[in-house]
Amino acid sequence: MASLLSSSFTLTSSKVDHLSSLSKKQYFLHSFLPKKANQPNSKSFLKVKCAAVGNGLFTQTTQEVRRIVPENKNGLPTVKIVYVVLEAQYQSSLTAAVQSLNESKRYASYELVGYLVEELRDESNYKSFCKDLEDANIFIGSLIFVEELALKVKAAVEKERDRLDAVLVFPSMPEVMRLNKLGSFSMSQLGQSKSPFFQLFKKKKQSAGFADSMLKLVRTLPKVLKYLPSDKAQDARLYILSLQFWLGGSPDNLGNFLKMISGSYIPALKGLKIEYKDPVLYLDTGVWHPLAPCMYDDVKEYLNWYGTRKDVSEKVKGPNAPIIGLVLQRSHIVTGDDSHYAAVIMELEAKGAKVIPIFAGGLDFSGPVEKYFVDPVTKKTFVNSVISLTGFALVGGPARQDHPKAIEALMKLDVPYIVAVPLVFQTTEEWLNSTLGLHPIQVALQVALPELDGGMEPIVFAGKAHALHKRVEQLCTRAIKWAELTKKTKEEKRIAITVFSFPPDKGNVGTAAYLNVFASIFSVLKDLKEDGYNVEGLPETSEALIEEVIHDKEAQFSSPNLNVAYKMGVREYHKLTPYATMLEENWGKAPGNLNSDGENLLVYGKQYGNVFIGVQPTFGYEGDPMRLLFSKSASPHHGFAAYYSFVEKIFKADAVLHFGTHGSLEFMPGKQVGMSDACYPDSLIGNIPNVYYYAANNPSEATIAKRRSYANTISYLTPPAENAGLYKGLKQLSELISSYQSLKDSGRGPQIVSSIISTAKQCNLDKDVDLPDEGTELSVKDRDSVVGKVYSKIMEIESRLLPCGLHIIGEPPTAMEAVATLVNIAALDRPEDEITSFPSILAQTVGREIEDIYRGSDKGVLKDVELLKQITEATRGAISKFVERTTNNKGQVVDVADKLSSILGFGINEPWIDYLSSTKFYRADREKLRKLFEFLGECLKLIVADNELGSLKQALEGKFVEPGPGGDPIRNPKVLPTGKNIHALDPQAIPTTAAMQSARIVVERLVERQKIDNGGKYPETVALVLWGTDNIKTYGESLGQVLWMIGVRPIADTLGRVNRVEPVSLEELGRPRIDVVVNCSGVFRDLFINQMNLLDRAVKMVAELDEPVEMNFVRKHALEQAESLGVGVREAATRIFSNASGSYSSNINLAVENSTWNDEKQLQDMYLSRKSFAFDCDAPGAGMTEKRQVFEMALSTAEATFQNLDSSEISLTDVSHYFDSDPTNLVQNLRKDGKKPSAYIADTTTANAQVRTLSETVRLDARTKLLNPKWYEGMMSTGYEGVREIEKRLTNTVGWSATSGQVDNWVYEEANTTFIQDEEMMNRLMNKNPNSFRKMVQTFLEANGRGYWETSADNIEKLRQLYSEVEDKIEGIDR
Repeated sequence: MASLLSSSFTLTSSKVDHLSSLSKKQYFLHSFLPKKANQPNSKSFLKVKCAAVGNGLFTQTTQEVRRIVPENKNGLPTVKIVYVVLEAQYQSSLTAAVQSLNESKRYASYELVGYLVEELRDESNYKSFCKDLEDANIFIGSLIFVEELALKVKAAVEKERDRLDAVLVFPSMPEVMRLNKLGSFSMSQLGQSKSPFFQLFKKKKQSAGFADSMLKLVRTLPKVLKYLPSDKAQDARLYILSLQFWLGGSPDNLGNFLKMISGSYIPALKGLKIEYKDPVLYLDTGVWHPLAPCMYDDVKEYLNWYGTRKDVSEKVKGPNAPIIGLVLQRSHIVTGDDSHYAAVIMELEAKGAKVIPIFAGGLDFSGPVEKYFVDPVTKKTFVNSVISLTGFALVGGPARQDHPKAIEALMKLDVPYIVAVPLVFQTTEEWLNSTLGLHPIQVALQVALPELDGGMEPIVFAGKAHALHKRVEQLCTRAIKWAELTKKTKEEKRIAITVFSFPPDKGNVGTAAYLNVFASIFSVLKDLKEDGYNVEGLPETSEALIEEVIHDKEAQFSSPNLNVAYKMGVREYHKLTPYATMLEENWGKAPGNLNSDGENLLVYGKQYGNVFIGVQPTFGYEGDPMRLLFSKSASPHHGFAAYYSFVEKIFKADAVLHFGTHGSLEFMPGKQVGMSDACYPDSLIGNIPNVYYYAANNPSEATIAKRRSYANTISYLTPPAENAGLYKGLKQLSELISSYQSLKDSGRGPQIVSSIISTAKQCNLDKDVDLPDEGTELSVKDRDSVVGKVYSKIMEIESRLLPCGLHIIGEPPTAMEAVATLVNIAALDRPEDEITSFPSILAQTVGREIEDIYRGSDKGVLKDVELLKQITEATRGAISKFVERTTNNKGQVVDVADKLSSILGFGINEPWIDYLSSTKFYRADREKLRKLFEFLGECLKLIVADNELGSLKQALEGKFVEPGPGGDPIRNPKVLPTGKNIHALDPQAIPTTAAMQSARIVVERLVERQKIDNGGKYPETVALVLWGTDNIKTYGESLGQVLWMIGVRPIADTLGRVNRVEPVSLEELGRPRIDVVVNCSGVFRDLFINQMNLLDRAVKMVAELDEPVEMNFVRKHALEQAESLGVGVREAATRIFSNASGSYSSNINLAVENSTWNDEKQLQDMYLSRKSFAFDCDAPGAGMTEKRQVFEMALSTAEATFQNLDSSEISLTDVSHYFDSDPTNLVQNLRKDGKKPSAYIADTTTANAQVRTLSETVRLDARTKLLNPKWYEGMMSTGYEGVREIEKRLTNTVGWSATSGQVDNWVYEEANTTFIQDEEMMNRLMNKNPNSFRKMVQTFLEANGRGYWETSADNIEKLRQLYSEVEDKIEGIDR
């Protein structure tokens, strides 16, 4: 067992200063250190510099720990070997092999030096690598899959390749594989040759099997090649034998390998017949246990041996022990670098679990998983949960993955699948000290890719060659907890449902995006009750459920408190919460004043049988303006910690179900990815399996929940979208326009136009359309132009998509509710599936291109506006007809497949053809339409499918939840059906070529628009925001926009990953390069740190181009800033900013929602203090560093601010994130001339992408949502939650006034008329949710008080009176 405790490291005194204040507490640090570290006199002892110091990279280790220089050479020739590998497992084996060769003192003396790929980022290491190659004889490389480093290896080895005696590269990127050279054997033609060996390296879809087919070849080829006479065949045979030796990784195998290669290829040793043994072959796949006498090829034999063990308790061998399957990499076992594997096995057995550890030599584990974990006869699974300790995707490892194949294997297993992570590129100490946590490339390969298979819980369990004991304990306990869910009966399972309350107020309990939380909980609990769970005392209706949770029944009046489920004394709290003292730095001694009555900590909620519904406390600092200014986020408060201690240790939950998007647990301070025990999300969630209902359209925040709070995320549908439609004056306008079209040539034309102008002004459309004064004489052409522009605006409002109402889990949309979604799915071309969009097919029928019609309609050309309207109506009509034919009289979709085959059968006219036959589009292309409707039929099936409840029940029974992408169902119907374990995408796959094309269009429109508003000049700087979710949904469009503004294009490597950019020439660009200030959301920073690196490299590259400054604004500003700051151009060109690691948002949203701010300057200070952390590609390991001065200087040159809207469900006033990140007023204050920058919003929610000003977008939003009866009545129909949704839109509108000043007075005036002046409406709001209604009245008064809304004194008086009435009602004075 000594191997478990090897590998020491110590902290130098300077180091401790760099540890976060948390890790300073000895309490945490010692928990990571192996219990009995070696004494510092051991040879391998090496002090490691901290990540924040040193070279600013992720690792400070160097090759010197892997260098062997023979002491006395005994006159023997020297053979020098240089190797480069991804992971360190070969280090000890190779070292042992070379030491034993040198001890034998025969033939030659061997010198050896090894590099880990990651170390080559450091310039001095790279120089020493090149120097080592100058006198090397043999170069060996393996698993080199990181492009920028692969290119460095290639450049260095290429220089020396002809001189080297042998170059051996085992599976790596093709560029490096082409370096291979053994005598006459080479791979320089790799990828072009016809031989079966080279075919392996060809890019093919199922290439995850690549390593497996290679292994088969490795087995058979040497036997065949042995008998071929030519030298070429012998050299190829030796290459294959080398690969066998290498994969067999033991010191003996590697020693024989070195003998074979040096005897055959080193000129000085050619005459000597150096003898070597054939490779010792290990099983390719099998079952391994550190205490077993051998590896097993049959799981039954292994279990028989297990039953005879004397060293484990009978309980572990008994039938009731949970059985955990482990997936291991063979290379660690054969090279003897397996102590971290042994530690996990021992820990699991100590906790009472039986373990089946399997391994594979290739990169495809799907076969072994089925072979060893599933009973071949009964097809039942042997295991209750599976942990992969490889850290790689199940199929394909670091190279090319095959996720569908992996998912198929895991679905057969049907147990929770955890993918834990060993540190590959950092030492333990470097990881502990890093605020980022795991290295970005490791996050991409070993966290993001396994998530696509359905992997969860990326817990860092091992450093290099040693286990991290506290982390191993966390991993094993959690795996056993998941396994126990399969063992326990439903009746005895205890479930804690957690709801959120943002901002903290009784009117806000149960907040979640697009979800009717209490109705959903009610529907889930009814279902669980029928299924056999103990839900005793569940009320009859969801309204009654709300009452019981939010009212304290013991209080005389309706108290401000929620129902108290448990009072936790301070002593008990300290006993249950080991990290409680850590919170005192921010919150003082427990109990504090949040979630407490002064003596005890209060847990709010209500218990029904074995189900507890609890209210998660909030961050706690939203009400404190001083705290909101801190640049880093505070720790959770005592009440927050007490809540989770209660759930885990007093209520003893078997699983916690977080209900809806989203809470605060996963946004608590800690590392970005790869938590340590000092990270709050890890401490809070403890050992409880976490199931989390998350909106399907928010994959980015769902991914944060997966990585930071170990959630099994289950997607739910956003409410079905409908068109906004028209109401009041807008409807009247539309009728006037219709009559103008039929009567425009009669004498009534001018009269109707003047009515149109006056009605448009009443509807406040004069802000969006240039309207002539009433009574002006207009020519026929001018009249058409005015009507066309108003018509175009009205069409834009009418066709805007809105989610109506709120979704209820387990209630899929009816078929007719799906029509608007299908219409929007049909509006996009899908070239990859050869599907033409419906509008495009119809436009071609009348001899036009749809793009031209969109352009004409945007300009207000009357005939184009009319044609677009006809196309839109025909699309809706035909799709409605199609849906009607597939539904029954209850409006449900009946067996779509049968109905479709009869519709798509022969002889009958298809419903869409029927419909179009009576329009001007009767000659539409039937073949294209049929292809489109087959696709729409598939989509319809997915939209109405329902698996949200089913997946929850699978998760609670310890089964595997099928993974699926999150995103916008309209762009990517694969998001459906919901009820999948949401994942994001491979971060190295964006931006895609298609995203770059869309990005170019938007950038060109933005620049055109800004030139019109800016006297024909190009904008010099644009300040913009990058969001995580948007870039997942659009595959990196907004990322592409930044690249195109500065004039660079992304270059993909041979595996299709984007890690490089090159400048586009100024001739091709056709305009100056525009400077950017990029503010990345905290979520984008967590998910796409590789892309931040890419952007920073791109900007710095552009700043250093030798170009005239009037054509390169990045360079122009960087030179000016470099001079005034006294720094180099590279540092001055810092443009990629975000929050400090582990912090999210600028907090402006919290200040606005809680009305805790004094003036706009205070909001701007929050933005500057929290958002001024820069990423530096020259020191990526340093994480986010504060660079406020550069940030302010860069922002002060901005002439435009810019954000993207990418899907119909989320618009500017739906969430607070958009105004939270808006720097419009801030830039005005920073600019020397005090000029307000133009503010633009790109809207790519429809096929017709638009760039509008911020104020146009805010008006469009108000007209289609807040002031639209269709929207607010849809909300009112959901009751309590709906009132809150209306109030939230109003509060967010005030947020826009505060950050940009772009909200018109009439928006507030109309809202007041709609919700306050209308007595009946006002009473409905007050009765359904008095707390939210009070907040609404308060928001109106605040808008007036802050000068955003001017109105009559009567209106204000009425609001004040109302406020005190609602107060009385809530206090229960007249209840």
